[in-house]
Amino acid sequence: MKVVLLGTGDSTGTPVIGCHCKTCEDARRRGWERKRFSVMIQNGGKTLLIDTSPDMRRQLLDVNVDRVDAVIWTHCHFDHFGGFGNFYRVQSNVKVYTLPEIHDDIGRFMEFIDYKPIDVECYEPFELIGLEITLFEVNHPPVKSIGVKIVCDGNVVVISGDTNINIPEKSLEVMMNPDLFIVEALAPKGRFRKHMNAEEALRLAKSINARKTVLTHVGHFFPPHDVAARYYPIGYDYQTFEFKEAKLNAFFGD
Repeated sequence: MKVVLLGTGDSTGTPVIGCHCKTCEDARRRGWERKRFSVMIQNGGKTLLIDTSPDMRRQLLDVNVDRVDAVIWTHCHFDHFGGFGNFYRVQSNVKVYTLPEIHDDIGRFMEFIDYKPIDVECYEPFELIGLEITLFEVNHPPVKSIGVKIVCDGNVVVISGDTNINIPEKSLEVMMNPDLFIVEALAPKGRFRKHMNAEEALRLAKSINARKTVLTHVGHFFPPHDVAARYYPIGYDYQTFEFKEAKLNAFFGD
């Protein structure tokens, strides 16, 4: 199983249009960016996407993916589903898995695309591309939002989804002991109604006994990446993790 962070940015990405803060200017000057959030899981020659960001076309071209076998949507905010339209005229009947209410919310925007919505429920494991998948409820008011647990050959990957720190106890039980925890952290500090900061995310990682933690859904509130990475396990676009023989190998490729 291979896990690739296609996009590690928040809803605006970095650099932000019209923003000239130190981080955005560093990104422009040095040519780095954070595309909007999406995670690619590959196993047995097949590809699963967790969310389809508005940057989907560029992301799939950059990793040389011609076909997607399945998609999971975590919630109905545009930065997590808006790029699904990039499949239009390229690939039809893509299977998309999520909760019925999330399908209802996103479906209103997808009437022009031929895809296959498949309803699944939280806490009920199902199989996709040779992986055991479990969705679990998180807390991202006012919309319904989910996280994703993936199990393959004894390896466990947990993706928090967009959430604040107030995750239900039942979900915390599902999230325990991941080999890789991909967790959102909008900013280093500060209080947010819908999101976690880095301190909260790392505290959560410790509480669930995560073996390796990577921060994603990162905003321009962090310092430039090379500075932020000195203090936080902060992810970056196209960072890749491979699981072989129950061991996690990380390729940072700077």
